[in-house]
Amino acid sequence: MKEETERWIEKSENDLEHGESSMKLEHYDWAQLAAQQSAEKALKAVLIEKGIGLIKTHDLVMLARKSNAPKEILEKAAMLNSFYKPSRYPDVEIFLEETELISAAKEGLESASLILKWCKQQIKI
Repeated sequence: MKEETERWIEKSENDLEHGESSMKLEHYDWAQLAAQQSAEKALKAVLIEKGIGLIKTHDLVMLARKSNAPKEILEKAAMLNSFYKPSRYPDVEIFLEETELISAAKEGLESASLILKWCKQQIKI
């Protein structure tokens, strides 16, 4: 495994851990952003390892397609794409009931975990 790939996977794991910590603190927007970031970094690691290189985008579906990801991963990537702006910017924030925020954050972290696992399989970790 390339050293650069390893750094991206480590950051992905850290982001996922940060997301789980954010859930405990009831910072659901941060949990969503951490989930999106974890998936983004894991997918970029696959592209780096395959020799495609770093693609500077936040579009997880595009990254997943370039990684030849299966349908399930593409679907999870699409869901996580929806977190990127609302979790970062107050003027784009979507106002949901707390139970919906909790549910979305949990689903995001589960999706990011699944994507990370798939990516590790691709790079044979």
